Amino acid sequence: MEPLPVVPAPRVPDQRPAHLRLLPDGVDRRPPWLTVRLPAGEGYTRLKGIMRGLELNTVCEEARCPNIGECWGQGTATFMILGDVCTRACAFCAVRSGRRGGDVDADEPRRVGEAVARMRLRHAVVTSVDRDDLPDFGAGLFAETIRAIRAASPGTTVEVLTPDFNGSEDSLRTVMDEAPEIFNHNVETVGRLYRRVRPRADLLQSLRLLQAGKRMEPRSRTKSGLMLGLGESLDEVRELLTMMRAHDVEIVTIGQYLRPSLKHHPLVRFVPPEEFDELREFGVRLGFEHVESGPLVRSSYHAADQAGSAPVAAAGG
Repeated sequence: MEPLPVVPAPRVPDQRPAHLRLLPDGVDRRPPWLTVRLPAGEGYTRLKGIMRGLELNTVCEEARCPNIGECWGQGTATFMILGDVCTRACAFCAVRSGRRGGDVDADEPRRVGEAVARMRLRHAVVTSVDRDDLPDFGAGLFAETIRAIRAASPGTTVEVLTPDFNGSEDSLRTVMDEAPEIFNHNVETVGRLYRRVRPRADLLQSLRLLQAGKRMEPRSRTKSGLMLGLGESLDEVRELLTMMRAHDVEIVTIGQYLRPSLKHHPLVRFVPPEEFDELREFGVRLGFEHVESGPLVRSSYHAADQAGSAPVAAAGG
């Protein structure tokens, strides 16, 4: 008698949100140190209700952040102003892109301020899409949003995570005149990979923007972040960290790149926690005031802890 044919079990579709699914890179599964909980809980639901009720965007959702469940559950979030369409198309980013970002919503700063007050945040993070289609690249709305947050919630510290404003010092000054507690602009990756990863950006321009921001407003703390797993070497990362410190960057975040889709830059490797630990220690030796380094770290992760004169953070997710 011939053996019965082996019938493979039917494949069950992955029902989890896109940013939590198994990566489509030929990698069977994420390593255990990249395990995250599904977003849920009363705090998460309440914050989502506030955001939808005020018609606000968050980078937590648009960029598919793996920490959305933890951060939203604790009542913290990063507001994304100036719409949800970016005029650049960086190879790592899940945010939608287009030539124009749509009309500027003049009432958006007021609604952000109201949300901050209703959430009783002690630290608010404000970022945006790139708006190369605007004369001031969006700097004016950043300034208005800072003022609106302080009017609605005077005790809240403010962090801005801005685009590069195409290197415009006038646009930068518009933001720095409001003296945000933290001025953040991410360099994202090492210079060798910019042409593929950030084709419309320039590493030196980003570093000079950070240094210029510090010189314009010395009371603001400068911050930047980068991702690992795009194809960089550890020596290149160490060189980049040294350049960042030389350009007066005081706070740095280092996390694992997670590919949003097959259309985005390939994931080259999962970086083990030990390498994040090594880079954290290297950053401490360079003199950074605060180093947040770990596989699940993102630019706004533990941002409230970085707003004051907090000690250097241990590696974490």
